[in-house]
Amino acid sequence: MSLPHLSHPKYRRDIDGLRAVAVLSVVAFHAFPEWIKGGFIGVDVFFVISGYLISTIIYENLDRGTFSFTEFYLRRVKRIFPALLLVLVSCYAFGWFSLLGDEYMQLGKHIAGGAGFVSNLVLWSESGYFDNTADTKPLLHLWSLGVEEQFYIFWPLLLWFSYRVRLDLLSIGILVALLSFGLNLHQVKVDAIADFYSPQTRFWELMLGSILAWVTLYKPNFTAANAPRLERWSSTMSVVAALLLAFGFWHIDKRLGFPGKWALVPVLSAVLLIFAGPGAWVNRVILSNRIAVWIGLISFPLYLWHWPLLTYARILHSKVPAAPVRGAIVLVSIVLAWLTYRLVERPVRLGRRRAGFKVAALVALMPVVGVVGYDTFVRYGLAFREVVKINTSIATGNDGGPGVELVHDCGLSETDKALFFGCFKDPRGPVTYALLGDSKAGALWPGVVRTSSAAGRWLLIGDNGPGGGSVPILSDNRIFNPYRTVAASMVNAAVANPDIRVVVIATSARAMFSLEHDYTIEDLPTSNNRDAVAAGLRNTVEKIVRARKKVVLVVDNPTLAHPEDCLGRITSIPVVNKLFVAENENCRISLDRQLQLSQKYRSVLEDVRAVFTDDVALFETAKYLCDGVTGYCGMRKDGRFLYGHTDHISDYAAGLIGKDLNAFLDANRSGTASLSPDRLHPPPAPAAE
Repeated sequence: MSLPHLSHPKYRRDIDGLRAVAVLSVVAFHAFPEWIKGGFIGVDVFFVISGYLISTIIYENLDRGTFSFTEFYLRRVKRIFPALLLVLVSCYAFGWFSLLGDEYMQLGKHIAGGAGFVSNLVLWSESGYFDNTADTKPLLHLWSLGVEEQFYIFWPLLLWFSYRVRLDLLSIGILVALLSFGLNLHQVKVDAIADFYSPQTRFWELMLGSILAWVTLYKPNFTAANAPRLERWSSTMSVVAALLLAFGFWHIDKRLGFPGKWALVPVLSAVLLIFAGPGAWVNRVILSNRIAVWIGLISFPLYLWHWPLLTYARILHSKVPAAPVRGAIVLVSIVLAWLTYRLVERPVRLGRRRAGFKVAALVALMPVVGVVGYDTFVRYGLAFREVVKINTSIATGNDGGPGVELVHDCGLSETDKALFFGCFKDPRGPVTYALLGDSKAGALWPGVVRTSSAAGRWLLIGDNGPGGGSVPILSDNRIFNPYRTVAASMVNAAVANPDIRVVVIATSARAMFSLEHDYTIEDLPTSNNRDAVAAGLRNTVEKIVRARKKVVLVVDNPTLAHPEDCLGRITSIPVVNKLFVAENENCRISLDRQLQLSQKYRSVLEDVRAVFTDDVALFETAKYLCDGVTGYCGMRKDGRFLYGHTDHISDYAAGLIGKDLNAFLDANRSGTASLSPDRLHPPPAPAAE
């Protein structure tokens, strides 16, 4: 029995040209984000095009009685599977020789997600403070493919059912679009990451393409392409749409809260350009030119190839590659896209020979690739690979955590507990010391608990929270508005606990100085918030001291490159090592430079200590993280990593610091040591790598 043959809408060169604009904007944004900060909105243009073309096919075939789910999905298989399989297998193969265990483990999970067309949901589940940076995930871009495929399941079923029971298809489309858009506007304020990845908050973009398809098919008199007397008006519309899209590329950036209302810019631009028709000036002259159409034809494989190549180059360089390298990668992506289109896509989609076998092979191969990826994930990245054995792992910084089974309780109400990721106490008895702060306190926590004495038990309040960081500074200054509630809760809990003798505060220097920008340590000398920080920190310390408790301010550690970029990575492919592998110069900093850059921050700590003299101490961490002999602060010590994530110290480093911090506090508790420390400049320490 032969399947019904699905008809397809009349080919429009300008839509391929619009695909070219969309894919080039995305590629340019990924390769040169400093040039086109809003280039990522090209994905939203793709969504509109997909919604328009897919819905046109479904509407036409429902009317003709030729619609078949089997034929519809087989065509999707032939369109999507060939290039996607090639890219998934290539990423896996190259990762085998170049990625370390945790990286390959994550890649395996993303391959499984890509093969199952749920990448958006997988990436959504990963999002969080300690998630890997986006440019180290080779298959991050498959999130959009996941949204489209989920739409291809939902929308044809709903259209088919609505058609069978004679519901108004336009009304159904408008209703779905409004519900999705409303959820998008709500979600962007509540959880911007969920809004970005969720299919429910993205479907409205494809639905506007679907609504346009209905208008084009059933109300042709309103279509500019079919109304010559409106040709001049349609050209004006195309120019306005092009200018609106250009505005989006220039003005929109990830800080605006996207998609939200800003997604209307690329979506409406795409709708207007398609609606204007192939005869409109922009469509005819710009979008229909040979180069634009050619790029549009290879747009799908170009989208698939460019990001893994950029990402692998980023990983192997241990930093973002130089502009010429990124430019060369873009050119290679275009060549690979053309080869994929000519040698893989076209033979599978248009070839008549053994067509059934090709489709069956594609359908069989995709789950196999997904299973291989998942198996790599559950087997922890296949640590037996040579590249794992010849590289030092960040895992060398792990020392086993706190060493005791902590109690999830820190004296707060259930409401206040929800403000923090860290609300723990040592179960061995009444606590003696409290550790307050953001994720820097969370990084120090395992080490201080593990190295504590039986009488020096700890309590943690902080380690950031669902609403953001937790800087324990009591201030009415507007820069601390996001932390006001959590700061009060932290300090009040420590003050109210009669068992606590000393409160230790560990928090990020950049968070103390500005909550409006993501400052690095090098930005701190230019900050204008010094007085506000000093006043707020004095308020915190004063409240604790008045409760007859002592305070120790832990000096923040140096800010270096991400540990992942300081592996000294060597792949098991010699030619790759010569071309790409490079050392990141930001993996160490001279001690003098570190002290110079952090002078303003340190002066605040010194001023607060001077006000309260014997009740406040500064505990220097640089002596454990820097080499007093060579004069450098580095990433490793004795062959082990001192940092675990971004600028957060590792478990190993936390133990080095915690051992001396506990000894200092215990000696003070017994009255054998003064709470006033040595000067901030660290003494010579054992050599660090």
